Amino acid sequence: MIEFKDVSKIYHTRQNTINAVDHVSLKIQDSEIFGIVGYSGAGKSTLVRLINNLERPTSGSVYIDDVDMTTLNGKALRTMRQNIGMIFQHFNLLWSRTVRDNIELPLELKGLNKAQRQQKADELIDLVGLKGRETAYPSELSGGQKQRVGIARALANDPKILLCDEATSALDPATTEEVLELLLKINQQLHITMVVITHEMHVVRKICQNMAVMDTGKIVEQGAVLDIFRHPQADLTKEFVQEEVNPEKDDTKVIVSQLLEQVPDGLILKLTFHGEQAKLPIISEMLKRFPGIELNIIEGNIHQTQGGALGNLYLQLVGEQTLLTQGVAFLNTMRVDTEVIRNA
Repeated sequence: MIEFKDVSKIYHTRQNTINAVDHVSLKIQDSEIFGIVGYSGAGKSTLVRLINNLERPTSGSVYIDDVDMTTLNGKALRTMRQNIGMIFQHFNLLWSRTVRDNIELPLELKGLNKAQRQQKADELIDLVGLKGRETAYPSELSGGQKQRVGIARALANDPKILLCDEATSALDPATTEEVLELLLKINQQLHITMVVITHEMHVVRKICQNMAVMDTGKIVEQGAVLDIFRHPQADLTKEFVQEEVNPEKDDTKVIVSQLLEQVPDGLILKLTFHGEQAKLPIISEMLKRFPGIELNIIEGNIHQTQGGALGNLYLQLVGEQTLLTQGVAFLNTMRVDTEVIRNA
């Protein structure tokens, strides 16, 4: 387990003092994929560099499996770092080395002989889907292939922890999906703890079980990904979630506004489904039970998270007030989160 205990990191410049990480306490469980989200300057990258002690905290402690990383130096620190792999946004490959040679580099530094290095590199090349490209140079690879090399190199020492610092930010959407699927596969097969630093909620939704949101060095919200997508609390988290689950939010506001003008009566609802609910015919069942209700679907979407499906649906219900009240009550009994945008 990785644990931050009241950790702060302060940088002093001639002009001012920067609280890059501000009293952060956080636990990341073994074998999970944990996402840390925030805009540029939020302190995400500094936080992740505290894990492998590339940065030392100004105060507080960082523990890995009950070992206080802030107390380690020299050989003890180097030994612990061998258990931590890292992949980067811009790949950081050696351009004069082939795919296999880049992957073998950490093994060379570890002192393995040529046969051992080649065997391990070939296993990793197969794992990340680069078989047949062993002798290619980085200049001959696509962005996604370069990142696969970076991932394989980070796995060379069989780490227990993999740190991913904006690992998909330089990739196009299709390649991002491929790399995220690869990270999921690695996590499931090797049970490596992954810490994913990103400003993209899509990345967190796709592969993470738990997450934290950072702003100006502080963690403003943390919890299970599905729970945060369902009920974001902090304003920044709401902004991130809204951008992911409803990127056309302005269009939806226009549609709802127009509907409110065009239809003077009726109940306007926003429903949020989660987990198995998103697969059930709940709306159809409501209409069967209350045939006097007329339904208008305004807008809807559904997304997958590691905790289950999450869907949003905007509806207009028209009918007698008693029926509408009963319909909403039925939705509540089915544990559908219901927000009334306008009463009938």
